[in-house]
Formats: sequence, structure tokens, C-alpha cells
Amino acid sequence: MSRLTPPHFWGAGLRDRSGGQDRSDRLGFGVPVNAHPLVAPAEWGELARPGTPLHWVVLNVAGGPGTRPDPLYTEAVARLRERGVPVLGHLDAARGERPFGALVQDASHYLDWYRVDGFYLDRAPTERTALNECRRVTTTLRALLAGDDGDAGNSDAGEGGGDGHIVLGHGTHPFPGYAEIADQLVTFSGPWTRYRWSEAPQWTAAYPPERFAHLVHGVPQSHLVTAMRIARWQGAATVCFTDRTDRNGTDPWEGLAGYWDESVRTLRKQPPPSI
Repeated sequence: MSRLTPPHFWGAGLRDRSGGQDRSDRLGFGVPVNAHPLVAPAEWGELARPGTPLHWVVLNVAGGPGTRPDPLYTEAVARLRERGVPVLGHLDAARGERPFGALVQDASHYLDWYRVDGFYLDRAPTERTALNECRRVTTTLRALLAGDDGDAGNSDAGEGGGDGHIVLGHGTHPFPGYAEIADQLVTFSGPWTRYRWSEAPQWTAAYPPERFAHLVHGVPQSHLVTAMRIARWQGAATVCFTDRTDRNGTDPWEGLAGYWDESVRTLRKQPPPSI
């Protein structure tokens, strides 16, 4: 049976911080941060600025937690958490090819070193055949977040409950069953040239917008408002738009968009949520 209520972490992490009222039908940012605080201190500072409509920030130290705690990341994460911004540890699922034990080990390091609030499984699988193993992973991650020991892969605790926030970074629309094992699915990750003509499959209409996220790079400043409209039309409440591109192998998520301030102001001007 479809879980049509907002995810359990939504009230804590995706709350309108100006008035304390949940506004889950409003757009907010989910930001992957791939730049070290030493290289981009101003951008990490922007993310910790009060009033920024952030749903979560992804912590990516080195494609994972790295080999040891980094005090600069520890400090940056602490500032975000003081502002009530959920921080998710980046885990590379390698389209379902990453060994279960390696994922759990990385997750444990994130918790021990940075006290993350959840996990972002980048390159999550999309096929029906990988669903059960992905369920095993997400259920175990929830057990870790709750402070439980051991492999929770045969437990039902990860579906419809548990601690923390789990995002599956598919980058495209997966088999619908994945919506039952995570709090959010990233159903688009790619360039503006594809996003502007993209469509959402019919099954997504059975879920509220807070279940879906879109990450789009190469968005011109003149099309920022249009990109936000597309997200709303397709039923996604968490977004990240940037004018940075992946040309010549560059990482579009190494820093914030050149129009970050404008995008923040635009989301702050959103109309009141529907009732």
C-alpha cells in the first residue's frame, strides 16, 4: 500500500522556519555540496544563513566520508545543524553494485565523525530487480540512525517509519516500488536542455510533492522561474538549480549557482501554502 503521508523527517527538516508551520507544498532547496570548506568558505556560510529555504544539504567529503574526520567539515556541519538544516551523508550506491558492507561502513563513519541526520544514496539503482537489496540497505541505514546495532535488512522498520531522512539519488524515474523504501527520490538529475522537455510518469501523482527532488545544472538565470514552474508541474518540492555546467568534465555541484541570492529571494516570495 502506498504511503501517502509526508515522510517522518519532513516536519523537522522541511519546515518553514519563519513561522514554525509545516509548508510541505512549497519549494525548497536540496543542495549537494562537493567543495571543501577551505576552498568555498563563503558558500558554506551562505548555506548556514538564517531564513534560507533549505530542505537538506548533502555532505560529500571524498565520494563518501573520507578516511578520517576533517575538522573543517565538522565545523561547517555543526553550523548547519545549529540552524536546523538536516545534513545527509553522501553514499555512492554505484547503481546497486556497491557492496552492502562498504555502504554500511561509510554510513557508520559519517555518523561517528559528523553526526549526520540521514543519507543520500547517489547513483541509486532504478530496476525492479534491485529493489529488495536497496530495501535492505535503507532499512539498515535507518537502524544505524536510530542507534541500533546489526544488520536490519530483514526488518520492516525502514518502511513508513524509523529515524533520519533517506534520499535515493536515482537521477531518473525508477520502478515505482522505490517510493516505498525512502523518504525522497531524486527523479531528475541532469542538464537544463533535458529538463525543460522532461515529463513525470503517471504513477508519481499518487505521492505528494515532498517525495520528489530535482537537481538541474546549466539553468540560465533568465529561465530560473521557468525551471521552478516545471518542478511544480511535475510534483517535486525539493530542487537545486545552478548555472554551473558539466562541460569538460567539471562538477556542476562544486559550488552554488551564480544567482544563488536571487533563487533564495524567489523561493521566499512563494505564495502561502494551499490548505
